[in-house]
Amino acid sequence: MSDEISDLSTESILAEASRRAGGRTNTGEGQFLEGLQRLCDSLESEARLTPLGRMIARERVILSTANRLNYLADRQRNPSIAQEKIVAPVVVVGMPRTGSTILHDILAQDPDSRAPLTWETMFPSPPPEPETFETDSRIEACDATFPGVDAQIPAFKAMHPMGARLSQECVTSMADTMVSPLFHNQFRVHRYQDWVDHEADWSRVYEFHEWQLQHLGWKVKRDRWVLKTGAHMWGLEYLLARYPDARIVFTHRDPVKSMTSYASLTSLVRSMGSDEVDPTEIAEDWTARIKRVLEHSISVRTNDHPRARFYEMHFQDFVADQFAVVEQIYDAFDLPMTGEAADRMKAFIADNPKGKHGIHRYSPEEYGIDPERIRESFRPYMERFGLEPETL
Repeated sequence: MSDEISDLSTESILAEASRRAGGRTNTGEGQFLEGLQRLCDSLESEARLTPLGRMIARERVILSTANRLNYLADRQRNPSIAQEKIVAPVVVVGMPRTGSTILHDILAQDPDSRAPLTWETMFPSPPPEPETFETDSRIEACDATFPGVDAQIPAFKAMHPMGARLSQECVTSMADTMVSPLFHNQFRVHRYQDWVDHEADWSRVYEFHEWQLQHLGWKVKRDRWVLKTGAHMWGLEYLLARYPDARIVFTHRDPVKSMTSYASLTSLVRSMGSDEVDPTEIAEDWTARIKRVLEHSISVRTNDHPRARFYEMHFQDFVADQFAVVEQIYDAFDLPMTGEAADRMKAFIADNPKGKHGIHRYSPEEYGIDPERIRESFRPYMERFGLEPETL
């Protein structure tokens, strides 16, 4: 493997991203470059990457950097992008592994709704066109990236579906700001994630988040956006400041199941690029981080935005009847459920049963998780939202 394709220096990444973005060099405000430097430093010093892992990390960071260059250049070239209004988006938020991904995909079946799709967030430039939205060559290019993941970690598909036309969560788009928990999920970058948790300016993240939605929806318009990521817990106050009419679906689950499943997913993802993956460290680290931002988001709801519109979705209710929960969400937010929307949602649910790509099996013991200790730590959360322990 040549040194060039494993070079994690900011200079090399910026140069290659600029080349892929047609020579564009404007990265915008300074926090992006600070985040890039901190991420590259952490990748180099603490991520324990294999040679393949260095290449994977480099490609991930180059993609986000090139996307940012393209977003900014397209916005400058087409000033009317900035006139797009993001009105009353539906946003799915909550702890990881709480049913939010499949819920997002179901909500996106409504022809009046618009979710960011994987292909257009991976290759956002030029802005998508309505005439070619279903046939754009970037769809095939995006799908071509998934067989490698499937070959390396076949179990991943059972844990998280992949596909160019599937909805993509906002944490991936946040990576284009260099402030995103995505990187610490994929790579062991504690010091970078500490900066994301405690120092980064999340108002900048949501400014760019709006720019991304304006870009993607400039020509391909729908009545509403449907968005999703647990990462919105980090900056919920900034999301609500940017989109004050947002309708929030907050997903809930027994934290033992949530954190065990997330530790399993993170361990699997990190194994693509490292031979030194510590499942117990991952569980301890992410449980502490998720607990902090969960408490933060609840405080924001209670103290700063008491009038914001929330729907509480319990994982067990959703598993029991997915479409019934979606109907309740529509009722709570006064959204019209058309016959076409209902038919498309039901068809998607029927075509994507639990276990379609295999069963994701995991146990707390594999990750050093003490269920009683976790539930005691999260007791105020469980009591507030009426959560019962799930069978382990």
